[in-house]
Amino acid sequence: MNAPTTGGRVGLAQGSVPLAVRMRPTSLQEVAGQQHLLGRGSPLVQLATGTRDNPGGVSVILWGPPGTGKTTLAQAIARQSGREFVELSAVTAGVKDVREVMEKALTHRDLYGSTTVLFLDEIHRFSKAQQDALLPGVENGWVILIAATTENPSFSVISPLLSRSLLLTLKPLTDADLGMLVDRAVEDARGLGGGVVLGDEARAAIVRLASGDARRALTALEAAAASATAAQEDDDDDTVPVVDADTVAAAVDRALLRYDRQGDEHYDVISAFIKSVRGSDVDAALHYLARMIEAGEDSRFIARRIIISAAEDIGMADPQALPIAVAAAQAVQLIGMPEGRIPLAEAVVYLATAPKSNAAYNGVNAAMADVKAGRMGVVPNHLRDAHYAGAKRLGHGKGYVYSHDAEHGVAEQQYLPDALEGTEYYTPTTNGYEREVGPRLDRLRKITRGE
Repeated sequence: MNAPTTGGRVGLAQGSVPLAVRMRPTSLQEVAGQQHLLGRGSPLVQLATGTRDNPGGVSVILWGPPGTGKTTLAQAIARQSGREFVELSAVTAGVKDVREVMEKALTHRDLYGSTTVLFLDEIHRFSKAQQDALLPGVENGWVILIAATTENPSFSVISPLLSRSLLLTLKPLTDADLGMLVDRAVEDARGLGGGVVLGDEARAAIVRLASGDARRALTALEAAAASATAAQEDDDDDTVPVVDADTVAAAVDRALLRYDRQGDEHYDVISAFIKSVRGSDVDAALHYLARMIEAGEDSRFIARRIIISAAEDIGMADPQALPIAVAAAQAVQLIGMPEGRIPLAEAVVYLATAPKSNAAYNGVNAAMADVKAGRMGVVPNHLRDAHYAGAKRLGHGKGYVYSHDAEHGVAEQQYLPDALEGTEYYTPTTNGYEREVGPRLDRLRKITRGE
C-alpha cells in the first residue's frame, strides 16, 4: 500500500489530552449513536436548546454501559445551551461538594438568571445521604441534574430522586457508529488530523475490539497511531504512517480474533458453544465462551443462549439449571461487563456438568405438532369453565373432581380431549432428577386413567 507524503505529524502531538477527550462533540448533532434519545423534541434536545426565558427540560438519569456517551451527552448539552456546567464524580465528591454546587447554582440563578447543569458521574456510588443532598436543588430547579450510571437505577438510585428525573437508557454503539467515530478522529484537526492512514482491516479490528464502547475505540486508535508513527520515525521515512491490523494487535496487546458478529464465525462459535454444553465438555464450553467475550459478543445474547440451553438440554434432569441460567442473565444486566463474565462462566460450568435431558423440549414440540396438524378435539365438559351465564345449563363443569379432595391429591379423571386420550408427550429419561420423575409419572398416569 503506497502512502502519501506529508510535511509533518499533524494531530499526533496534542499534549497529554487523550484522543477520546479531544474528540468529544460540541453539540448533539455530532453525537454518534443514541438516536432513539435525540429525536426532535426529545428531553435531551430540549435541554440543549433551552433559553434563559424557557429553560426547558427536566433532570435526567442516563443509564448505559461504559463508553456509550453519557459524559459526552452531558457536555454537549451544556456547550450547546450555553448553561453553566459543573461536573462531579461520585467517586471523589461528598455531601459538602454537592451543597456548594447547589449554593452557587442558586446564586447564578438569582443574579444572572442562568440555569446550572450538574453532571454527576457514577451516581450509583453515592450513598443514600449523599443522594438526599441533591433533592432540594433538583426539586426547586436550582440545577438540572444529568446523572450517569452503569448500574440499574432501580437498585442504585433513591426513589425520590428517580421520581423527579427521567430515566433514559443508552444502548451500546453499533459498528457503524464506531466506524464513523474512528474515521472522524483520523481526519479531524482535533484528533489525528490526517497524520496516519488507517487500513480497512485495522479499522475493522478497532471497531470489533471496542465492542460498542466509543472510548475504547478511540483509545485503541490513539495507541495504534502512536505505534505506527514511532516505527516510521525509526525508519526515517517521510511518508504518512500506515496503521494496519498488526499495528493494532501490537498496540492493544491482544490477538485480533476472527469473529464477525453478523457473519459465519458468529454462528459457528455459538453453535460450538451450545453443542459443547450439551455434550458435557466443560473445557470446550468455557473456551467458546471466552472467544465470544473477547470478540465483544453481546453479553445479553450469550445469556439468552445459556437460558435456552438450560431449558432445552438439561430440562428436568436438573430443574435448578434454568434458575441458575436466569440468575446469571440478571447478574450480567446488573453489573455489566467485564465482571459479568464470572456469573456467565458459573452458569456454563453448571450446565455443562449437569445431567442432560431434552424430554420436556421434545414433549412440547410433539404437542405443538399435534395442534398444528389439527389433532385437538374439544375440551371435555367437566373441565370447562362453569362460572359464566348459561354454563351449567350446558353441563360445563359437571362431574369435575377437585383434585385436592382425592387421596394423595390425584383424582381419576380424563384431562385430554377424547381425540387425544392416552397420548403421552413427555417421556422422562433416567438421567439426574428424571430418575425420580419417571416412576412418579407412571403412578400418576395410572391413577388419572383409572388403571
